[in-house]
Amino acid sequence: MPHCIIEYSHDVADQVSIDDLIAATHQGAMSSGLFEEYDIKTRAIAYRQHRTGQTQDSFVHVTVRLLYGRDEQQKSLLSDNLLAAIEPLLPNVASVGVEICDMHRESYRKRVLS
Repeated sequence: MPHCIIEYSHDVADQVSIDDLIAATHQGAMSSGLFEEYDIKTRAIAYRQHRTGQTQDSFVHVTVRLLYGRDEQQKSLLSDNLLAAIEPLLPNVASVGVEICDMHRESYRKRVLS
């Protein structure tokens, strides 16, 4: 844990390497001190179809899904660190946001091959 999901408008890839954005997001999560590196999962999804009001402004939105149990201060630190890590890469992106979402521990399931 956590799952860092980067959603972005397709035009962002013309402005920044998505691999660099993934690396910065990963590093931002690491710098919070809340996770071991091997526990951080980071992925990116481009959107060609999107709308903001009446425009198609560029955007990057990072959603971090983590198991319930972190306090508000820890989640705020994580959010701050992530934004600080990615924002310098995105000077011309109209909207850059980070959201921390709790996952319900009792209902979360996964399978891992060993």
